[in-house]
Amino acid sequence: MHLTKKQLDSAVKQDLISQEQADKLFVFFKSQSATGPSFDFTHVLYYMGGLIAIGAMTLFMTLGWESFGGWGIFFISLAYAGVALKLTDRFQAKGYVIPAGICATFVVALTPLAIYGLQQALGWWPDDSVYRDYHRYIQWHWLYMELGTLIVGGGIFYRYRYPFLVMPIAVTLWYLSMDIAAMLVGDYAHFELRALVSLYFGLLITLFAFWVDMRGHKSVDYAFWLYLFGVVAFWGGMTSQYSDSELSKFIYFTINVLMIGIGVLIARRVFVIFGALGVAFYLGHLANVVFEDSLLFPVALSAIGFGLIYLGVLWQKHEQKISERIQSCLPAALREFLVAKH
Repeated sequence: MHLTKKQLDSAVKQDLISQEQADKLFVFFKSQSATGPSFDFTHVLYYMGGLIAIGAMTLFMTLGWESFGGWGIFFISLAYAGVALKLTDRFQAKGYVIPAGICATFVVALTPLAIYGLQQALGWWPDDSVYRDYHRYIQWHWLYMELGTLIVGGGIFYRYRYPFLVMPIAVTLWYLSMDIAAMLVGDYAHFELRALVSLYFGLLITLFAFWVDMRGHKSVDYAFWLYLFGVVAFWGGMTSQYSDSELSKFIYFTINVLMIGIGVLIARRVFVIFGALGVAFYLGHLANVVFEDSLLFPVALSAIGFGLIYLGVLWQKHEQKISERIQSCLPAALREFLVAKH
């Protein structure tokens, strides 16, 4: 829970703590937030700068870099990586955890470009595609770049252990799943196959994220980026599936409701956000297609909405008792994990 100065002042007014204690606690918590991510101007600058630098070497790479040739691209990438690693060590030594993690992540994000340059220099590049296509299209020969990125990412993560390093590793695993599908069926993987691969890959990554979360919930949050890309891949693949069956659409709605429940249970907003989007899509389908001419549908939907509000009131009144009863049926490790989340 993030405590604000206003909350501490409110505690002072209720004679729970003294003003001196409130001031000391505020200074303490303020210093603690400097070692982890938070939504303030300093951290916004950190991440904005880091994402711009990473984007420059990935998503926004221009064709002008092709003029350097394979060896030029390779050695320039190595020079960038050397500077980034030097900055990582310097920031780490001074206790600037967030900038150090961003610089280390930059090195991992730079790896595909370095491997691309090396392949070009050695004459191992199979066609006339260019590096900027790596983030746009699915092709089997990206596999070398992806495997190399995973190796480098694993090594740097083992060395520095910053949570942000999980981000490029998760993205690369997603790319890898798509390109393996392309390799198995030919250079062009049709949309339905890509959606199906994304769905199952996202499910696996999400389950892996839950395992990581359970093992490491007492320390640094390594699961955040795994949850994010796992849920995005799973939900995107599921939403992209086509079916004329109303039963399939209702199952889609049920899964999204379940995602909301899971998100609340394990305190992960990404489940709630995408689950809510899925529920909205399904209700929109009912309103625009199934009950297009119905007079009672809006009335019934309003009744359901007020029913959910009343259910929320009942839950608030009996939450402690219900939670204890449910948790008593769970394994000790899972019970401890859920208690820690709340």
